[in-house]
Amino acid sequence: MKYKKPRGKKNPHLINDEIKAPEVRLIDEEKNQLGVVPLAEALAAARDKELDLVVISPNAVPPVCRLLDYGKYLYSLQKKAHEAQKQQRKVHIKEIKFTPVIGEHDTEVKLKKVKEFLDDGDKVKVTIWLKGRQKRRPEMLDDMTNKIMEILKDISEIEAPPKREKWSCHILIGKKKGEKDAKT
Repeated sequence: MKYKKPRGKKNPHLINDEIKAPEVRLIDEEKNQLGVVPLAEALAAARDKELDLVVISPNAVPPVCRLLDYGKYLYSLQKKAHEAQKQQRKVHIKEIKFTPVIGEHDTEVKLKKVKEFLDDGDKVKVTIWLKGRQKRRPEMLDDMTNKIMEILKDISEIEAPPKREKWSCHILIGKKKGEKDAKT
């Protein structure tokens, strides 16, 4: 079977007449090794079985070639790549905001939510910010940051130290390294 190249696309493998080596190590369609054969003999075997001669390992001496339907082979490689991409987990960054005058129960509720995000495999950006009259007392920001850091130290790993801006502070946290992901 003569594989036709798609226009404008370069194949990742050398096939049929593109192979320039005088000898190749040949593998048939059932993955049986046929040994080192001259290129002309390998091309004749491919034509007889209506398959393509494809270089699988170009750096080997002699190059390793296989008899296969190249269109189906490219399709299977594409499907494998797609399946591998589906298995990957993207890490999202969730944000939780605190103010220095937040109630004790509200703090517990937000920290419970932080634990849920971490269990899902996400990273959490904790933002502590001042609003209104609180801006007159910037030490409130430092006190709240220290309090939150002390609590978070037990349930997570702090990935980025607190980054202070004028009226806010940001802390990036992730799951502790020793714990396993819940979704894998």
